[in-house]
Amino acid sequence: MTGRRSSLTTSAGRRGLAWRIVLAALLILSVAPTSWAGPAQDQLKGAIDRVVSTLESPALKGDNKVAERRAAVRKIADEIFDFGEIARRALGRYWQPLTEPQRTEFVGLFADLLERSYISKIELYGGEKIIYSGDRVEGDLATVSTKIITKNGTEVPVDYRLFKKGDRWMVYDVNIEGISLVSNYRTQFNKIIQTNGYNSLVERMKVKQNEFLEEGGGKRKAQK
Repeated sequence: MTGRRSSLTTSAGRRGLAWRIVLAALLILSVAPTSWAGPAQDQLKGAIDRVVSTLESPALKGDNKVAERRAAVRKIADEIFDFGEIARRALGRYWQPLTEPQRTEFVGLFADLLERSYISKIELYGGEKIIYSGDRVEGDLATVSTKIITKNGTEVPVDYRLFKKGDRWMVYDVNIEGISLVSNYRTQFNKIIQTNGYNSLVERMKVKQNEFLEEGGGKRKAQK
């Protein structure tokens, strides 16, 4: 039993590392693709390369540039991640009854939640690398397969799921070691809504948002 707990802990630890570095695609260094690259992979890799350049920019170095770095990374993330689609899928069946103002509010809160969880962790970058394994396209849907290589050589499989929106491919889910970001949040949201209702979920998200602002988290609206 002890061995099993250790194994589970190790696996959870790898996923925790991956979650920290995946969403903004920000804490990783690009490695040459190992197979043919299609448009979906090209666009994802291009966004990641731009993030890396942003993080390496001398003009954004230093503790006094934290807010500017995060804002710059968030701007790039907005161009490759469809936060509205991610939010809709994460809320599942509870999305449909919402009014347009409620949907707009939820998307904003959810995008900020993701920012707090991932983009704010950019300072934790520890030399991880990513290898692209190609993309699989079926109509307007695509999956870009990658592997994150940790400093100790551990490989963590990460699949980005994208859909075509105009002439761009946008990420709507990220799957790490078989665990879906969307499904993970949907489980949490469903539990809160079923127990205390949708308004309770929104209030919890607002509380977390305010805590983040008080800590100087660099939320975009606060910077305007």
